[in-house]
Amino acid sequence: MNQAAFGSTKEYVASKQLLASVNVAVALEKPLLIKGEPGTGKTMLAQAVANSLGKKLLIWNIKSTTKAQDGLYMYDTIKRLYDGQFGEEGVEDISRYIKLGKLGEAFESPEQVVLLIDEIDKADLEFPNDLLWELDQMEFYIHETKRTVKAKKRPIVIITSNAEKELPDAFLRRCIFHYIDFPDRDLMEEIVRVHYPDVEANLLKEAMDIFYEIRSLRDIRKKPSTSELIDWVNALQIGGIPAEQIKKAIPFIGVIVKKDEDLETVRNKVVY
Repeated sequence: MNQAAFGSTKEYVASKQLLASVNVAVALEKPLLIKGEPGTGKTMLAQAVANSLGKKLLIWNIKSTTKAQDGLYMYDTIKRLYDGQFGEEGVEDISRYIKLGKLGEAFESPEQVVLLIDEIDKADLEFPNDLLWELDQMEFYIHETKRTVKAKKRPIVIITSNAEKELPDAFLRRCIFHYIDFPDRDLMEEIVRVHYPDVEANLLKEAMDIFYEIRSLRDIRKKPSTSELIDWVNALQIGGIPAEQIKKAIPFIGVIVKKDEDLETVRNKVVY
C-alpha cells in the first residue's frame, strides 16, 4: 500500500477484520460496502477513516427520494429563470446555475477525500445501478455545459447499508464487502472505555451482563445496539446508580429498550 494504513483511533475501535477490509478497499481503489446491525458504528467508520488518514470527509445522506443525479450535480433552472426576469447579469452563463452534489464535490477536490454514501438501501432499487459508471470511471458529464467532471484524486468511498433491500449483483461486484459483527464482550468493553475511560469496573460489568442477556432473549424484537449501551452506561454514571442496583430494577431501561412489548419481556425475564 502506497499510503498510510487505517488504524483504530482514540474515538473508534475497529476489529482486525474491519481494519483489513478498509485497507484492502483503499489499496484496490474500490468502494467499501459496510453492513451490520444499526448502532454498530457503520456511519462513524467513515469519520474514523478520515481522521486516521488525515482526509476531509464528505457525507451523502441517502433518503427514499434520493436519485443518483443528486450526487452528481443539480441545474437550478428556476433561479436562472428568476434572474432572467429581473435582468440579472450573467444569466447566459449556465455554469453559474450548476451546483455539484457530494460525488461531484469529491471528484472536484484537489486532495483525496473520504466520501460516505450513507444508507444506500433507503433509495429505490435502481439507485445503485445508476452509479455504476461514475464509481467505475470516476467521472460524469454535465449536459448543460458540455463538461466532463473527472476525479482529480480518486476518493475513498465508504457505503453503508442496513440490509433493508438487496443490492444489485452488478453493484456488489464492484465493492469490497464487510459485515460488522456485533462486538464480543472484550471488544465491547474496549469500545465503551474509549468513550468513558473512568467508568467503574463493576458498574460496566453489571451493565454489560444485563445488556447481553437482553440481546439473547428470543422474544426481543429490537435488540439494543452498541450506541445504546454506551448511552446507558453514561446514564447510569450520571444517575449515580450503584453497580449492585442495576440488576434489581434496570434503571433507565428506556435507554436500551425501545418497544412496549420488549419492555414487558425484559421485565418478566431479566429483572431479578
